[in-house]
Amino acid sequence: MYLKSRSNPFILVLALLTLVSCGGQRITSTVVTPLEHQTIDVDESQLLDLAVLPFSPGLEEAAQKDDLTVLPAVRNAESQYLANTLASTIQQTTAWGAVRAVPSRDTVVDVYVDGKIIHSDGEKLALDISVTDVSNRHWYTKSYTEMVGQYAYKNGSKIKRDPFQGLFNRIANDLLEYRQQLSADEAKKLRAVSSLKFARDFSPEAFGDHIRETPGGQLEVIRLPAENDPILRRIARIRERDYLFVDTMQEHYDAFSRRMEKPYQSWRRATYEELASVRELKRQSRNRTIGGVAAIIGGILASGSNNGSAQAAGAVTIGAGALLVKSGLSKRAELKIHEGALAELGQSLEAEVEPQVIELEDRTITLTGNVEAQYTQWKALLREIYKAERGEI
Repeated sequence: MYLKSRSNPFILVLALLTLVSCGGQRITSTVVTPLEHQTIDVDESQLLDLAVLPFSPGLEEAAQKDDLTVLPAVRNAESQYLANTLASTIQQTTAWGAVRAVPSRDTVVDVYVDGKIIHSDGEKLALDISVTDVSNRHWYTKSYTEMVGQYAYKNGSKIKRDPFQGLFNRIANDLLEYRQQLSADEAKKLRAVSSLKFARDFSPEAFGDHIRETPGGQLEVIRLPAENDPILRRIARIRERDYLFVDTMQEHYDAFSRRMEKPYQSWRRATYEELASVRELKRQSRNRTIGGVAAIIGGILASGSNNGSAQAAGAVTIGAGALLVKSGLSKRAELKIHEGALAELGQSLEAEVEPQVIELEDRTITLTGNVEAQYTQWKALLREIYKAERGEI
């Protein structure tokens, strides 16, 4: 009975080696959430303008997690690219007025969409989305996650869309659903707050008492100016100029997205393939190492047997186990090479992001990485124009 029990490690080792050789497949859905559209005509006076702000790249959270696969250059580029992709998707619902990507809340519109990148690579995209309006009322905050499979990057596919288009469609659909719950009066009030807030920024002495902030921090209309108010008309013309500049910025963002699309999608595809390789290498490394250690343990037990054949077989098992452990360590070294390739891919994308030059009516402005600063200068110029028209300068 003793010798029989000492021979059981061979069966144990064989079972372990068979077990660790088995792998699993990751299954992802190829179904894309369809984009919903506004089916009922909305009066122009109720159409709300919407702005999508640059997404937070989430670099601080990545640093806290010590996630070395998050590359700041890529994340910063993604923060604008993903925001612009969302703005384009929302516009297609036909439920809104003008939908633009803007640099900051200095641009006065009716509704704002904020986002934060929680995770982004070629396989998974996770965003936190928060929606508020010009009256400082919070609509909702929601998290969105989508996983894609190899089909999303299949060469020759007739479907030309963003691999994560389903995620953007879900965000746009939720916005549409919330918008449809607003009454016509609520929409008109929002537009009134937006108009008066812009007017107050330029002429606080004339419009400072038309809106007020409630104890809860929301803006509400106290009284409306006369429709033929000359100051309001002058500010309305200023706002039209602001719209033109914002439209020019949108052209910049669109050009940026077009320029970034090819290298970014290539980066996504490559990272997807790299992540698949990394996952398989980790599995092989873990399984080979575990199997090797099990084989060594079984060999040691067998070598202690009084049976000569068992001792010889035990020595062979120890050697085979050592080779498996060595193979597992080799796979880990190969894994490091793939992780390094991810970093190189991110650096190659950074080189594709360049400044853009925007031509205005009377001057040329070069937009570098800080579009918000350029828009601040533009707002200062608008104030100069307003004062000049009033004869203040």
